[in-house]
Order: sequence, then structure tokens, then C-alpha cells
Amino acid sequence: MLVRNVGSILQMQSAQPYGRVSKNRNKIMAIDAHNLRSQFLHLLRTRRTPQVPLCVIPGKPVNDPLYQEFPKPIFSEVMASCPKEDIPNMKELLQEQNFYLTTEEGEQGLLPFLVLSMKETNKKKRPAIVFLHSTNKCKEWLRPLLQAYASRGYIAVAIDSRYHGERATNVTTYRDALISSWKKGDTMPFIYDTVWDLIKLADYLTEREDIDSSRIGIIGESLGGMHAWFAAFADTRYSVVVPIIGVQERVADISIGDLVMRLQGFRWAIEHDRWQGRVDSIKDVFEEACSDLGKNEIDKEVVEKYKKLTSHDNIHQTDFYLTLIRIHEQVWDRIAPGLASQFDSPYTVPVIAPRPLLILNGEEDPRCPIAGLDIPTSSVRKACADADCLLNFKVIAQAGIGHQMTPLMVNEASNWFDKFLKV
Repeated sequence: MLVRNVGSILQMQSAQPYGRVSKNRNKIMAIDAHNLRSQFLHLLRTRRTPQVPLCVIPGKPVNDPLYQEFPKPIFSEVMASCPKEDIPNMKELLQEQNFYLTTEEGEQGLLPFLVLSMKETNKKKRPAIVFLHSTNKCKEWLRPLLQAYASRGYIAVAIDSRYHGERATNVTTYRDALISSWKKGDTMPFIYDTVWDLIKLADYLTEREDIDSSRIGIIGESLGGMHAWFAAFADTRYSVVVPIIGVQERVADISIGDLVMRLQGFRWAIEHDRWQGRVDSIKDVFEEACSDLGKNEIDKEVVEKYKKLTSHDNIHQTDFYLTLIRIHEQVWDRIAPGLASQFDSPYTVPVIAPRPLLILNGEEDPRCPIAGLDIPTSSVRKACADADCLLNFKVIAQAGIGHQMTPLMVNEASNWFDKFLKV
């Protein structure tokens, strides 16, 4: 099946070189969304293999999905808590479709995705939601959520992100891809390459006769939450957005004059021993980078250096922050250019507004410190206020919860989608 690819966001946006955006907080509040999005799409194109027609190839159910973690996960009570309709003959009415979508040349350019929906006799268009898994899992892991949403009238879609699920060959595929990206700089397996796939997926979903193209939501957990955030930033066809334990602020500016304002979240993470969370999710690539840079324990070294500084020693504090930032930026800018600067959350999250956006985090999450969300959330609130739709934005930081998805988050996300996608 050849998708016409009419109106693709990649065709609609002009190709402009990406560069630094303003480091001034007032200018953050007035981001040029079109220009920033164009810069990001241009970046995505710079590491792409030759383009191919967007085609859909029939697939088959995966009976033994690959998980890149031990022990292999079996069942999620959290996802099973998702609200569902009580349909006696659910198994007979539930329709499953498995496809592959060609997004570019090469093995990773074949996007496996799963679609669950209820069999319908009428031709009414329905809302669709794209679900995105966390690190080392796969689309099959999300089946309880897909079934629950399908029972409530949604067309539920899940993909395997890059180097996961059917796109992986062994339990170290994703790890190996990250290290290769650090060494060669020719791919962007951390977030960006999957965002490319999600843009192409939107091309396909908007062409389906059973989907209302104006009602396509996106949700993800952890790494999937970051995928949802960046896909919605890059592509406005994702109209309702719910990143779960995914939105965080990286290391952005290194201007001495901006340290006090722009590094509050990062400084907070250091001072409260939360610095490990910044790299734990992709620890292997940071360890490889440390080795390549001739340092065995960069994080321990710089943290110990910080602890020796006095609160009044501003010059040495500045040196410390700049050193720490530059070390981490070398990694981030290699595997995901701009993630720690112009495409960090203070710039890209506000671009999602005024589309409905629900951010779900744990109050004690070391990877997504709440203190680091002050600037992006205030910018989103302003954008929604300017558009007279303050109810389109909500942040929930669940008390006593670290980096984990909870039944409360699952139910809040369900209510959010029902509120904005159900007619």
C-alpha cells in the first residue's frame, strides 16, 4: 500500500539551518514556533538515509517479543488499571492489525506498528492515539492499554521505537546503537530518529479512512514520554499530548550571566544528589564517552569538586557548572544535537501549546526533577492564557513517586484524552 503523503509536515516546513535560540528568559516566552520547528526538522534530515516512498506492508503478530532487560517483564498491573468498557464478546469484536511502514532506507527504516480497534459496521471516523513504550520494551508490552482504549472507541496504535522490539536483534541492540552514535555521529537513536518515524506515521494515520485526522493523540512513558513530547513539538497533527515521566530539562546555556536563571534545574539536581538521573537511562553511552575522553568517573569527579566549593565562591562555582555542562553536552550534542540547548524543554515544550498538554511526573523522580520544569511550564501557561484556553494545560507531580508510571497517571491520561478527543 502506497501512502500519498499529501501535506506531510516534512514538506510543509522550510529547511532552515538550526542554531542557538535566545538565552533570554523573556525571549523564551516569545519563541518563534515555526522557525524552531523548521530548525529541528532540518536537523532530522541531516542524518537520514535516502528517502523512499511511504509504503505500508502487512505484518504478523509477534508471539515472542524481544525485551532488552532482565528479568523479562510479564504483566503490568499499572496498565491493566486503565479504564475499559465491559464488553462480553470483546475478543470477537477486537480487531488487530500489524503493519510495517517504510520511513527511510535501511533496516531501521522499517517501522513496525500494531493497531487495535473495535470492529465497526458504520463508516464513522474515530479518534486515534499513538502509544510509545519505555526503554528496552516494545509495542507488545503496551497491549493492555491498547485494548482498554480500543474498547472505548479509540483506534489504538503502538510502535517499536528505533532499535527496540522487532527492530532489535539481541538484548544489547539499543545500547550498541547509542555507543555507535557517540563514536560515529551518523545516527540519532536517542529520541530523534524515532521522532522521524512518528512524523511519517502521522502521514499514514491522517490518510486512514477510519481515523479523524483532527483527533490524533500521543502518549508515552519515560523514553516514550520524550518521544511523545518531541513528536508533538515537531508535528502539529498530534493534537492532544500526554508525556508520562518524560519531560525534563537538560543542560542548556553556558553563558555565565545566564547561569543563575537557566541552570536552576540542573544545579538543583547536583545539590540534591539527583545528578545520576540525568544519565542513568543511557548510562552505557556515558561510560563509553568517559573512557574515550580519558576519564573513568567524570560524574564522581565533578560532583566531589562541587562539594568542596563554598556557597560564596561564585567564580569557582561558575567554573564547576561550565565544566560539568561541557562534559555532558559533548555526549548530548553527539547523540541528540541541541537536546541540551536550543531543543531543551524550555524551548520545545511551549511550542506544543495551545494544544491540550498533560504532563505527568513523579514528585521524587531523579530523572525528571520538578524544579527543572519551572520555565517550560510557565511558558506553556502563558501561551495557553494568550490563546484563552488555560484548561488545555495541566501538570501533575504525584507525591512520593519516583521514576515510575502509576495507576493514577494512567487514569489521569485516560480522562484527558476523553475530555479532548471524544466528540
